[in-house]
Amino acid sequence: MYSFLAFGREYVMWNYEKTRNPVYLNIQETPKQVSEDRPHKKPTLLAIGVEGGFDSKEPEYEVSYSIVILPEFISLSYPSVELPEKVRLAVDAVLAAVGAERKEEVAAWTADKKQVSPFALSLQQLENGVKVPPSGWKCSQCDKTENLWMNLTDGTILCGRRNWDGTGGNNHALEHYQATNYPLAVKLGTITADLEGADVYSYAEDDTVEDPLLADHLAHFGIDFSSLRKTEMTTAERELDQNTNFDWNRIQEKGKELEPLFGPGFTGLANLGNSCYLASVMQAVFATKDFQRYYYENVKLDDAFKQAPADPTLDLHMQLSKLAHGILSGKYAVPSNKGLENEAPEEPKGKNALTSMLQGQDGIPPRMFKSLIGTGHPEFASSRQQDALEFFQHFLDQVEQNHAAAAGEDPSRCFKFVVEERIMCSVTKKVKYTRKTDNILSLNIPLKAAVNKDEVAAYEKRVAEREIAGEKSDEEIVRPRVPLAACLESFYASEEVQDFYSSAINARTTAIKTTRLATFPDYLVLHMRKFVLAAGWVPKKLDVFVDVPDEIDISNMRSNGMQPDEQLLPETPEEIPEQAGPVADEAIVSQLLDIGFSKVRCEKAAIQTLNTGVEEAMNWLLAHMDDPDIDEPITASGNRETSSAVLVNESDVETLVAFGFLPEMARKALRATVGDVGLLFICVIDVLPSFRI
Repeated sequence: MYSFLAFGREYVMWNYEKTRNPVYLNIQETPKQVSEDRPHKKPTLLAIGVEGGFDSKEPEYEVSYSIVILPEFISLSYPSVELPEKVRLAVDAVLAAVGAERKEEVAAWTADKKQVSPFALSLQQLENGVKVPPSGWKCSQCDKTENLWMNLTDGTILCGRRNWDGTGGNNHALEHYQATNYPLAVKLGTITADLEGADVYSYAEDDTVEDPLLADHLAHFGIDFSSLRKTEMTTAERELDQNTNFDWNRIQEKGKELEPLFGPGFTGLANLGNSCYLASVMQAVFATKDFQRYYYENVKLDDAFKQAPADPTLDLHMQLSKLAHGILSGKYAVPSNKGLENEAPEEPKGKNALTSMLQGQDGIPPRMFKSLIGTGHPEFASSRQQDALEFFQHFLDQVEQNHAAAAGEDPSRCFKFVVEERIMCSVTKKVKYTRKTDNILSLNIPLKAAVNKDEVAAYEKRVAEREIAGEKSDEEIVRPRVPLAACLESFYASEEVQDFYSSAINARTTAIKTTRLATFPDYLVLHMRKFVLAAGWVPKKLDVFVDVPDEIDISNMRSNGMQPDEQLLPETPEEIPEQAGPVADEAIVSQLLDIGFSKVRCEKAAIQTLNTGVEEAMNWLLAHMDDPDIDEPITASGNRETSSAVLVNESDVETLVAFGFLPEMARKALRATVGDVGLLFICVIDVLPSFRI
């Protein structure tokens, strides 16, 4: 009742011995019996834990309170008029406070309520004579007849955005807004007599909005909303449909009844609301001997608590030790008693005993760790979905900083290795070696190396034939299977570099680049790059299996270092010829133009990726579509301060990522400092606020 920190019955004495604070509020919760034979309704609302949404299935509890005096554990009932007023006021304050669990959990989450758009109230509609028929709509710039949006300013009908997997529209409605700044559009096919269900989107606000004057805006173009029928899903309904019909077979073993395991090392982490990324990373991290040894085997939990500051919730070493003991001890890896409150589950017997049961386990909720590790980070401090790889690198950065301050062993070193890049001038055969430290190895997935190409082609043919015939396909998806060895080969294969400036001849030529590992980590973390350009140069996320064997030989990835017969390229050239400005590869620009992008955007994308390829240029372009200067002309080298004209060295980007920067933040910062990595750390305060995450 002094520090307002909570402890379980087993650990409260630790706090008493450390602080000598004797008075505690004991809160006991007993689950109520909940009937499980209630019918399951199909969700009609994109929500969790509310009527019409997804059922959160959280039990209700009977709660009782008492005051406990340590060290004798004398219990006094509460509420009681016999308690001192100071104690009663303290208890009331605790019970009235909103706990960390309720602040962070997503117990009753719903999609954001649509807000009235200010553009709707003052919308100026053109008197251009456009009248929209009640049916037979088609995009005015392509052949799309679905996912059509009518701009409410000029009545133009255009297709919607292209999805990440290549489906959807061709972005014509968005491009129309970018060209005209007409902000509002309504999705045709969602308009009915109930106008509240119509899907209105504000490009200026980048969100679905409400238009209270929609009836008048539709009438301007001759649309009688009362006679229209709904033929398409709204944006929210489509998101609900994707959540309801997610293909769970992609992350589970179809056709197999998976048995839960219990015991040391088999403790699950409870979902705190979009925290799967954290759970998967921490389970992988604590599967390594280094983290097990440092935070579990060599640390007693009571010793970690004694060494922690007055508020242990703010100490990373304490919270990681707590999490390690929770995951690795097996103490909490026991069958759940939900629905079995009257039965006592058996504890696993023996240190290595595994018990398989029909029901799963509750797991442990790492709330304090999540709150601490996300402190100061705009994304990981939120309850939004996150990328597991970015969190992994953020976590390692925090561990490294913590151990640098403590001057102790750093377990994060078990993931580090040194990458060596060798570049050989094609004219003089002289070489240059560069090294960088990393903790992940990013690999491309070469589909051409799939071992089941014939089966995939036959499956795709059958699916196409059924679509033409209008038949529904219930056949199991046949996905390409690519061996991990092929992905590794694509990493260390030699690569020709165009337009390479050779300091040996003071001119530009080609070079051969090879990449090897100068050192090997104890644990090699692989990142599989799944976004590629599909047919028609459409960006697509690969739906592919990567076959990983139990053992793989990577000795051929080892660097041999500089050889006795090799000569190094000069460090500083005698004279670097002046150039009027960066030059884009015409082949890359031509292929991007075929997709439909403007020439200045294509040239800028090629230049910013140093003409490395169409895929890299496309990825850059998709990530910078909203840059305010994306359509500005490319400036000459004498004015390289313009953000979109500054060349960014990808090796510098990777260096900054290793320090904890997000990739796009690193690129933005390098442009602002004209590629000077050292200057970045001096003017970081001026650089980072202008970056939009």
